[in-house]
Amino acid sequence: MARGFESKDVEFQQAEKERGRSLGRGLTPEERDAEAMRQTIALALARAKAEIIAARTPAHQRMLAAAIAALEQQLARPA
Repeated sequence: MARGFESKDVEFQQAEKERGRSLGRGLTPEERDAEAMRQTIALALARAKAEIIAARTPAHQRMLAAAIAALEQQLARPA
């Protein structure tokens, strides 16, 4: 019974290896870090945009507007 599970695991590992080959070149660690940073900035931007809708005080709205502008500027920069 355990042998069946082992063969399924080996089969899965081989399929994953083939899938990796067919997808092309992988990302370098620097590219992965840059993409993770872009995603983090995009999430922060989405959160700030959602918060500005609910903001009640003008000071809070100005702070969020400045944060949104800064985040949009960061996303606009080339990687």
